[in-house]
Amino acid sequence: MTSFTTVPSLLGEALAAHGYEAPTPVQAAVIEPEAANRDLIVSAQTGSGKTVAFGLAFAAELLGEDGKVPFTLPPLALVIAPTRELALQVSRELMWLYAKTGARIATCVGGMDASRERRNLSHGAHIVVGTPGRLRDHLERGALDLSALRVAVLDEADEMLDMGFREDLEQILDATPNTRRTLLFSATMPKPIVALAKRYQNDALRISTVSETRGHGDIAYQCVTVAPSDIEHAVVNLLRFHEAETAILFCATRDNVRHLHAGLTERGFQAVALSGEHSQNERNAALQALRDQRARVCVATDVAARGIDLPSLTLVIHVEVPRDPDTLQHRSGRTGRAGKKGTAVLIVPFPRRRRVEALLRDARVTAQWIPMPTPEDIRAQDHERLLSALLEPIETDDEDKALAARLLAEKSPEDIAAALVHAHRAKMPAAEELIGDRPAKQPGPRAGFEDIVWFKMDCGRRHNADPRWILPVLCRRGHITRSEIGAIRIAADETFFQVTRAAASRFADALKRTKGTEGEDGIHIAPHTGENPDTHTHKGPQRNGPNRPAGPNRSGPPRRGPGEGGKPPYRAKPHRGR
Repeated sequence: MTSFTTVPSLLGEALAAHGYEAPTPVQAAVIEPEAANRDLIVSAQTGSGKTVAFGLAFAAELLGEDGKVPFTLPPLALVIAPTRELALQVSRELMWLYAKTGARIATCVGGMDASRERRNLSHGAHIVVGTPGRLRDHLERGALDLSALRVAVLDEADEMLDMGFREDLEQILDATPNTRRTLLFSATMPKPIVALAKRYQNDALRISTVSETRGHGDIAYQCVTVAPSDIEHAVVNLLRFHEAETAILFCATRDNVRHLHAGLTERGFQAVALSGEHSQNERNAALQALRDQRARVCVATDVAARGIDLPSLTLVIHVEVPRDPDTLQHRSGRTGRAGKKGTAVLIVPFPRRRRVEALLRDARVTAQWIPMPTPEDIRAQDHERLLSALLEPIETDDEDKALAARLLAEKSPEDIAAALVHAHRAKMPAAEELIGDRPAKQPGPRAGFEDIVWFKMDCGRRHNADPRWILPVLCRRGHITRSEIGAIRIAADETFFQVTRAAASRFADALKRTKGTEGEDGIHIAPHTGENPDTHTHKGPQRNGPNRPAGPNRSGPPRRGPGEGGKPPYRAKPHRGR
């Protein structure tokens, strides 16, 4: 199908007014003749036009022969969504879609005025959109009458079950007539969803428009590998490199959201936070700041970001690795919507690269592994953006020209241009130096490393040893800084490294205290008592003090410990002034 010729004329006019020329795959599937008057189980990607799809799917249950909705007090259609934001978004979409039909739409969500919602319901509504908890509350109070319901829609049903709304959903659906249609929209089909479908649907038609080859065609997936201790710095550099109009950063917990938001705000980013600890008023204020461009960065948990629809959102950063392919696609699906292009970047700690590669395979996503943007890369991008902004044609008035003439009388054009550039750059947060960002190798021993002690660790090239992940392991296990670690020599099965003699005894003592933590990375570290490793030639990536960049092998530490390394989850810390 290539057009909306089969939909009711008033809905077709509304679609045309909003720039819809042809239906998306999910919209085309639900208005096919075989889907008419049937229960549906629909799998579609985030941002694929699902709201318009089910709005078209239940049009036959609402509209009369004249294309208008008949008068009614009890609702004819019910849409249940997992979060307030998603319910409000669905309500707004249905309002413009059904505006010419005379349909009244009532919204019932937590955090809003419940008494006002009950008044709206008492005046009659053709379509009710709400969250499970608030709908159940109105149902128990007698304010919501579902006796005349013709169609029920469960939007993102899998997410609602994950959030513990099963009992609420069952109570709501049990209060509806058995003759109703049930449209179940779920990105995945876990066993609880299958059980729900069997109980409340009859001969449901299964529709799936999820791509078999890629998670989302309008999203460019990228992966960057970093040391675990550099994750927050990596976030800063990615934000500065892309300078997206709006970006969203995903963390796993509300604590991590709080810490990362504080760090970004302190660095000068215009950022807001969304997590379960924020009130509805705070959430509304944060979203409005993003829409008004008073804020450009949103730090959020997975659940808190449900239902967010920001047309200017072009960058998604997975600060913490998604737990499964569905989470990856739901997070990334916040961008690349309605045919627009977006970028999703996964920040991958070196020890978790293999896990992320498996995650991408399971999600059928093709990602590009790219180097982490360095401060030099960011400066180059800044220069291009600055030149583009300053050379863009603008309209000026007499007052502007008078002020420009006064400036030229006081300073040279070069000084004025330099001041303009300085003012532009001063508004930008500074880029961060990561462990891998080093100047070129300097000949001879580095200052302070004339007197060193050699240590060794039992992993080498065959275990994918790489200076970029070895450094943070040594710093964590030995309680020293990277500036106290000298040359790193990687052999086939061993790696040798230098520690300044001033720090060697402290390093050795710390190794004894952290001996029980070897299981975290499966690496044994001990003093080297043999001949000088520099007397041998070791092929593979080497490091001559902190001034040598990492070699090409970046696949992470040896997988000899249990699980993925046994490390505690990343918790971003607030940036402290220097």
